[in-house]
Amino acid sequence: MSDISWEAPFCQDASNCFRHGTDTEGNGYIAVNGQEDRYLTDPLEALRPLIIDIKAGKADHLL
Repeated sequence: MSDISWEAPFCQDASNCFRHGTDTEGNGYIAVNGQEDRYLTDPLEALRPLIIDIKAGKADHLL
């Protein structure tokens, strides 16, 4: 498995922080900050809409 390059955490507030990352094969990953060993993976194109909605505050209840 390729190494995951995690981006800086995004926090809606102190209790809702997540990170997303990519690997060299183009897979996308999303995890709760501090729990990067337990992640959801999918092609980056599939995760991008979810990540955009979370950053916009539309889906922070999912965390």
